[in-house]
Amino acid sequence: MQFASIILLVLGVSVITKLFKQPLIIGYILSGVIAGPFFLDLVHESEVLSVFSEMGIAFLLFIVGLHLSPKVISEVGRVSLVAGVGQIAFTSAIGFVIGMLLGFPVMTSIYLAIALTFSSTIIIMKLLSDKDALEKLYGKISIGFLLVQDLVAILILMIVSSMASGTGMDAVFQSIINGALLTLILIPFSIYVLPRLTDHFAKSQEFLFVFTISWGFGLSLLFLYAGFSIEVGALVAGVMLSMSPYSHEISSKLRPLRDFFIMSFFIILGSQMAFGDMSSLIIPAIIFSVFILVGNPFIVMILMGLLGYTKKTGFMAGLTVAQISEFSLILIALGIKSGSLPQEIMSFVTIIGLLTIAGSTYMIIYSDSIFKRISGFLTIFERKNAREKSTTKKKRDYILLGYNRIGFSIIRAFSKISKRFVVVDYNPGVVKELQNEGIEAVYGDVDNSEFLADLDIHKSSVIVSTIPEKETNRLILEVLDRNNARPIVILTARQLEDALELYDAGATYVILPHFLGGEFAAQLIQKAGKNNSKYQKERKREIKILKQRLKIKHRFS
Repeated sequence: MQFASIILLVLGVSVITKLFKQPLIIGYILSGVIAGPFFLDLVHESEVLSVFSEMGIAFLLFIVGLHLSPKVISEVGRVSLVAGVGQIAFTSAIGFVIGMLLGFPVMTSIYLAIALTFSSTIIIMKLLSDKDALEKLYGKISIGFLLVQDLVAILILMIVSSMASGTGMDAVFQSIINGALLTLILIPFSIYVLPRLTDHFAKSQEFLFVFTISWGFGLSLLFLYAGFSIEVGALVAGVMLSMSPYSHEISSKLRPLRDFFIMSFFIILGSQMAFGDMSSLIIPAIIFSVFILVGNPFIVMILMGLLGYTKKTGFMAGLTVAQISEFSLILIALGIKSGSLPQEIMSFVTIIGLLTIAGSTYMIIYSDSIFKRISGFLTIFERKNAREKSTTKKKRDYILLGYNRIGFSIIRAFSKISKRFVVVDYNPGVVKELQNEGIEAVYGDVDNSEFLADLDIHKSSVIVSTIPEKETNRLILEVLDRNNARPIVILTARQLEDALELYDAGATYVILPHFLGGEFAAQLIQKAGKNNSKYQKERKREIKILKQRLKIKHRFS
């Protein structure tokens, strides 16, 4: 009853939150405030919510690790490292000065200065995804320095965790050494053994899901015994799977779990807000919020301008650090647990979080309009003749969903028209074989709408689905409709009724394999008539194709 009541409350508050175009994280925190002891008092000491909260943080870091691919790091590694570390250093220094000027004790000022440097990877990735900017230059740079922030935050959380548990710094350094040795041992395992394991388990969607969960929790426990937290192990587990061809599928499968469990963390956070003596903290909270909303973007724009990026790229990337992170709240909670901070600081930082998350959300949503209005003033952040290399990924003009007997012929047609095509299939053996032949292939479940969105099918020009299930093809059309996309869509059906329904839903053309065979034979007869040489020519061509199919194990049952 307790949990059901809280979930229903979250639903109601989240509806209102979305009406104001805010991330659901704000709805979760507000739900926790309402469910807390000052209002409905629904959240009592709950071991279930606490466990869910820890699992949510672990899932969050696991998915962050999945995006820490060496390819992305090499692409924007330098600017991400410089901007990330530079922003942390400058924000911490200025934040500490502001804390001292506002009358906070030295230790509290240090905690605030560090906590307020981190930005929310969850929120930014969601907002950038909604703006279709994850693959734009500023999007990749933003994700890069957010991941740098995450790594620094994890290191700091390790140190503070040791303080909270009463262990000394010697134990922290010993844990770091143990973690480094453990990682060195796991690297060859992830290169030589892990791909074989994932290839084996990926033969079944459910099997891959269970393996992924087991891998994440297994490494979390391993790092826990090495002296780290389970969150660090989850991050490493994600990084080791980041180069897998199944990383897209894994990420899309785990996001609902992450969203569900992380909700508990923010509910607990909101329920712990103390409203007893907050009047003296309102003005300092507003001052810190203004610094984060304006000062952090200002710092990033300066750094990116010095690195030679244009004012627009610097401005767009700068907006992504204009809020605090879930790590900020975790750090403050650990500081309170260690006795270094008073309890009311959690409420203080939570208010800053609500203000900055709400403000930065609107800033990012309307970033293009804001930039047009203030573009002239931003010229000081741009070097003369600033040049930057675009990292937008190549557009896939053609997408084949499902590689089978029909797909074999479709690929031949794609290859003659363009090199910008990708094949999606749920059979890991097929994916690997296509990749060995130099064809871009991705493992994934086409029945997953999040996977289709990640694949950017709405950006392609031609989509061909050889999957005959009507529900799957309807889902493809629905994803395209949600993105207001109108590419050419060729689908496959088994029944006449299904084909007509797909035409009504917006399909450009529907393949009915059995009927097409008869149509082709009829056209051949009309074309060749009694001329045996034309039949022999078609016969030779067909035998050649059949041998090619046989070579790649496309045997007919």
